[in-house]
Amino acid sequence: MPALITGLFAEPWVLTLLKVIAVFAVVMPMVAYSVVAERRISAWIQDRIGPNRVGIPFTSIKLLGLGQPLADGLKALVKEDFTPAHVRKVFYWMAPAVAMVPSFVVLAVLPFGSMLGAQKMVIADLDVGILFTFGIVSLGVYGVVLAGYASNSKYPFLGGIRSTAQMISYEIAMGLAVVPVFMLAADPAWQAELIDKSTAWSKYIKDTGLLNLSNVIAYQHESILDWLMFKQPIAFAIFLIAIFAETNRLPFDLPESETELVAGYNTEYSSMSFALFFMGEYAAMIAGSALMVVLFCGGWTLPFGEFFNTPAQSLGQGLVHIGVFIAKIAMFLVLMIWIRWMLPRFRYDQLMNIGWKRFLPLSLANIIFTAIVLWVLHS
Repeated sequence: MPALITGLFAEPWVLTLLKVIAVFAVVMPMVAYSVVAERRISAWIQDRIGPNRVGIPFTSIKLLGLGQPLADGLKALVKEDFTPAHVRKVFYWMAPAVAMVPSFVVLAVLPFGSMLGAQKMVIADLDVGILFTFGIVSLGVYGVVLAGYASNSKYPFLGGIRSTAQMISYEIAMGLAVVPVFMLAADPAWQAELIDKSTAWSKYIKDTGLLNLSNVIAYQHESILDWLMFKQPIAFAIFLIAIFAETNRLPFDLPESETELVAGYNTEYSSMSFALFFMGEYAAMIAGSALMVVLFCGGWTLPFGEFFNTPAQSLGQGLVHIGVFIAKIAMFLVLMIWIRWMLPRFRYDQLMNIGWKRFLPLSLANIIFTAIVLWVLHS
């Protein structure tokens, strides 16, 4: 029996399945408690108390309201699942799942740690990880568009149309913002030098493709000044703002825009269908924050000590790297929540103006500038 178990765990599909389960087990509580964090932070900003009652069921232990996600989830499950008669039913039911799934799929190619044993802490270590990421992220808008179309109502339809225009406007700038990152990180010269200097890094990035996300982390490992948020501040700013637009967060929540469109594409949804949209939004925030961490903030590394900035040689070191990655994601989540409750919503014409007339030319100029600097340095 021990030999059978050992042989089973040597199978690649078993190891991949374990990684999927582990990522799902971490992300789902993060989704739930991001909602609690949002409600508590907004309450703090507005001088309110926020959720602080729900704790352990059937006891007087309140746990600072940390049981609130359980109560909200249970409420969503037991509420009547009402389907309006006028909706296009097939698309109506498809939309929540289509909105939620891409956010989880994106996490498959993000290195959330260094190594545990001989296993890289990434579910699918693709050579074209960043292209896969952008291809999947762009699918999230279809859930919103389907919801707007299937609801057969004017306010959801307007929300769906807005989401389409918003995605087109900001995804181009977001993609162009990443180009300078890979112009720096995909240089084979420094990769060869790093492989020669470090056995640990040699095992980690050897034989990876130029667009592999592990290479981006390796490029940023030595110093905090190597983090691409400092080397590429324009790309970082554009990407950060574009993530707000991609996840429909204030000040870019035009597809929902409660003061104008009731609840936008959510208007005709209730119970678990609405909860799936809600989960999809927060899962998208987590995926966007994870992308920011990988591309601009050193991934699972910290800028001091070999323990934090080299691939793990022990189980404890590997678990610490995963903890560092999650902590960085949490910092970006707090930033996204804080900005939502501090800034007003842009007008629709302002949204389009920023995307097409500001970010697009700026991101192109940043690519040209980076190319010129690299040409000068290498000539």
